[in-house]
Amino acid sequence: MREVPRDPAALPGAAPRPAETWLRIVQVHDRITRRVDSALHRRHDLSLTGFEALRRIAESPGERASMSELAEALGLSRPGVTSTVSRLVADGLVLRERRDADRRVLHATLTPAGRQRVTEAARTHDELVAHLLAHLGDDAAVVTDALARVSSAARARS
Repeated sequence: MREVPRDPAALPGAAPRPAETWLRIVQVHDRITRRVDSALHRRHDLSLTGFEALRRIAESPGERASMSELAEALGLSRPGVTSTVSRLVADGLVLRERRDADRRVLHATLTPAGRQRVTEAARTHDELVAHLLAHLGDDAAVVTDALARVSSAARARS
């Protein structure tokens, strides 16, 4: 006869403790991030953060985004996004520019090389992420919805 665990959370189907859920979220984020970052470096000479910045710029109107828009979209500090964009500029993938309408705002614009790099890297990124997240199976919609609720609650100011 099987022994009953002392901790009720160890029973199959039992709700996990918050610490266990937190640990799983951190582990999954860390492992997927490292795996995708490594693949992007090897195949496209691009970091995951650099890729995400390029993708955000590519999806912005006119393939142009302000530094504050990028910082918000990527969850980076102003110095963090400046550093990321500086690397992309040095690699010839992005140009920095100011527009006549508001000379105080600095924008990042894709170069043709940046457009090509993000298009190629997007295939690698999206295929690898889809492969890894396929392990969610039929739970994908439930997990996505639950994480969206947690994200929204964490974003809310109290």
